[in-house]
Amino acid sequence: MYTEKVMDHFRNPRNVGFIENADGVGQVGNPKCGDIMKIYLKINDHEIIEDVKFETFGCGSAIASSSMATELIKGKSIHEAVEFTNKAVVEALEGLPAVKVHCSVLAEQAVKSALFDYSQKTNKVIKGLENYEPEDEGMHCQ
Repeated sequence: MYTEKVMDHFRNPRNVGFIENADGVGQVGNPKCGDIMKIYLKINDHEIIEDVKFETFGCGSAIASSSMATELIKGKSIHEAVEFTNKAVVEALEGLPAVKVHCSVLAEQAVKSALFDYSQKTNKVIKGLENYEPEDEGMHCQ
């Protein structure tokens, strides 16, 4: 049912934790349905994500998706990271069961939420986030 990559990122998640004084923080999900993701970004003066951490409360797919998302954006510019998609997470994990794809969507939204937070704190415009609005927290319950 789950790929070896999913199981590896679930059993040995990368970049777990939080960043004190993070440059951007994004949280998505809903406690009523069980998946909550929080992403912390440390962004340097050259707009490169030099560190990223996550805290996720949820199923194995949510944890694996969060872990993979952090691996995929670490070292990228904020302009590259804004292009990050849930499809990239699913591909990097070598697939997710159809009923768990929403976990990869949460990961994408958490990254975008953290980038939006960074843009708000710094008054920097990030192309691709001009019309971004934080998601309705209840939309992911199934």
